[in-house]
Amino acid sequence: MIGRLGRSATGELRGRRILLRGLEERDYPAWFEIRQRCREWLVPWEPRPAGTPPASEDRASFAARCAARARERQLGGGYGFGIFLGDRLVGEITLSSIQRGPFQNGFVGYWVDQAYAGQGLVPEAVVVVLRFAFEDLGLHRVEIAIVPRNWRSRRVVEKLGIREEGVAMRFLEIDGRWEDHVRYAMTAEEWAERGPALWQAWAE
Repeated sequence: MIGRLGRSATGELRGRRILLRGLEERDYPAWFEIRQRCREWLVPWEPRPAGTPPASEDRASFAARCAARARERQLGGGYGFGIFLGDRLVGEITLSSIQRGPFQNGFVGYWVDQAYAGQGLVPEAVVVVLRFAFEDLGLHRVEIAIVPRNWRSRRVVEKLGIREEGVAMRFLEIDGRWEDHVRYAMTAEEWAERGPALWQAWAE
């Protein structure tokens, strides 16, 4: 049964076209196929210290990653979702690094299969996750940080009108380089004002 926030009893989130749910070991073949086919599309934007290889993509590593994400979800420190269009996995979106206390903050990150880019699936997923963050989890602030030249990812937040806050210099090590990031953010007050219209436009 889907409740007021589009969330089922299993923790799934739904938008207009997409389903968001935690990845499981059974998703490995589909995930691995995308990772292999879209390697040049994805790897240049992924956090990775210099001198280290890309993360292992074998089945055992994927299963361990799924288990870690499940524990993180149980502890309330982060929520990772596969983005599904029908039964097809088309990407991932995370709400991570959640801090409580006086901060009440989290970060959103995402990637999409190159074959499904430009179809509005990621903006829809971001809106679904923002609603979950503010209305289910009670966060006060959600941030999205993007390498300036990654115009495809920036286009997602620009479509949604998420507020730009400036550039953080050498913010994160991406594919072995310390990269500046443009920081975008939304607060609970902004969501209360803009959220219903965003939901109607992208996810209802």
